Amino acid sequence: MSGAFVARLAARSRAWLNGTFRSLRGHNYRLWAGGALVSNVGTWMQRTAQDWLVLAELTRHSAVAVGVVMSLQFGPPILLMPLAGLASDRCDRRKLLIATQSGMGILALGLGLLTVTGVVALWQVYLFAGLSGCVSAFDSPARQTFVAELVGDDDLPNAVALNASLFNAAQLIGPAVAGLMIAAVGTGGVFLINAASFVAVIAALLRLRLGELHPMHKAAQQGSGIVEGFRYVRGRPELAVALTMLFLVGTYGLNFPVFVSTMAVTVFHGDARLYGTLSSTMAVGSVIGALLTAGRDRPSLTVLMVSALAFGVSCAVAAAMPGPWWFGAVLIAVGALAQTFTTSTNSLVQLRTEPAMRGRVMAIYMGIFLGCTPLGAPLVGWVADAFGPRWALAVAAAAGVAGASVAARHLLRSRSRAVPPSAGPRSDAEPVAGIADRGTEPVDRCPS
Repeated sequence: MSGAFVARLAARSRAWLNGTFRSLRGHNYRLWAGGALVSNVGTWMQRTAQDWLVLAELTRHSAVAVGVVMSLQFGPPILLMPLAGLASDRCDRRKLLIATQSGMGILALGLGLLTVTGVVALWQVYLFAGLSGCVSAFDSPARQTFVAELVGDDDLPNAVALNASLFNAAQLIGPAVAGLMIAAVGTGGVFLINAASFVAVIAALLRLRLGELHPMHKAAQQGSGIVEGFRYVRGRPELAVALTMLFLVGTYGLNFPVFVSTMAVTVFHGDARLYGTLSSTMAVGSVIGALLTAGRDRPSLTVLMVSALAFGVSCAVAAAMPGPWWFGAVLIAVGALAQTFTTSTNSLVQLRTEPAMRGRVMAIYMGIFLGCTPLGAPLVGWVADAFGPRWALAVAAAAGVAGASVAARHLLRSRSRAVPPSAGPRSDAEPVAGIADRGTEPVDRCPS
C-alpha cells in the first residue's frame, strides 16, 4: 500500500514538473531564460539601491521623492505607447531587444559612475530614471511578445508564467544581495554590477537558433497604429475588463517600493538590510504565485477576479501587522496574489489577441502595467508621508477590491444573457475563436 502510494506520488510529481517547466525543453527558451535571470538579478539590485539612494542618501526619508523616481522611470510607456507598439509589431523583435538591452546597460553604467565619483544629485537620478523609462517603453512590449516566438502559442501561458518565476526569483535574490552590497561597495557599485549583468541577456539573444523561432505575422505598414489597438480592445469586452482591472490594481496597488521602504524605515525603524529582506520575502510569494500559474493551462477572468480580491484583503492584513517579521510573512501572500493576477492578465491578453495585433495590444498592457503605477505612486507616497505607510497599504487594499468588482460585474452581466439552445455555456477561459492549436494564424475576431 505504502509502495503504491509513493509510486503514485512520484508519478504525479513528475507530471507536475513536466507540465510546469515544459517550455524549458526548447533550446532557445532555455538560453533566453538563463540570460534573463542574470540580467533581472542585476535590475532588482539597481532598483533596491536606487530607492535607497533617494530615500536615505539624497533626501530625508522622502516617500514622495521615491514616488517621483517611479513616475519618471515607468511613466514614458504611456507617452511612447504608439511608437513602442508599432515597433514591436513591425520590427525584428530580437534586434530591437538587443538595442534596448544595450541602452539600459549604458544608462546603468552612467548612473554608477556618477554615484561612485560622489557627484550624483537627485536631479540626475530623476534624469536617468526618465531615460531608462524611455528605453523600457520600447523594450517591454517587444520582450513580452517575443516569448511567443521562442515557444509558440501552445506553450505561451507556461512560458509567460516561467518568465514571471525567473523575474521574481531575481526579485528574491537581487534585493537581498543589494542590501549587503550597499553596505560593502555603496549604491554606485551596485549600479555598475547591474550594467555588467546586461551582457548575459545580450549574449543569449545573439546565440539563439533563428531557425527554431516561431515568427508571428507582422502588421501591415499602413494603419492607424495604437488607435487601431484601442479600437481592437474596445471591441472585445473581456480584454477591456482585464485592462481596466490592471489599471486599478497597478495604479494604486503595485507601488511596492513605496510600501515596503516606508514600512521598513518609518514604521519598523530598520536599515537597508531590513528593506532588502522584506523585498525578498515578498519575492518568495511572487515565485510561488508564478509557479502555480505556470501549472495552469489557460487563464480566465474568474482567476483575475479572485486574485484581485484576495490581493486587496492581503494588503489590508499587512497594514495591520505589528512587527517586521509578521509583516514579512504576510508579504509572501501579497506577492503570490499580485503575481497570480499580473501573470494571468498577461497570458489572457496575449491569447485573446490576434498575432498581428499583439504588439500594439501589449503596448497598451505595458503602458498600463509600467506607466499607470507611477500615476498613483506620488499619491500613495503622499498618503504614506501624511497619514503613515499603513494607510498607503489601505489604498492598495481598496484598489484590489475595486478591480475584483469590475470583473464580477462583467461576469454577472455575461451570465445573465440568454444562451441559444444550440450552444452550450461558454467558459470565460475559452481561447480566441478561429485560432488553431498553435495559434499562429490571424483570426477575424476574438470572443467577448
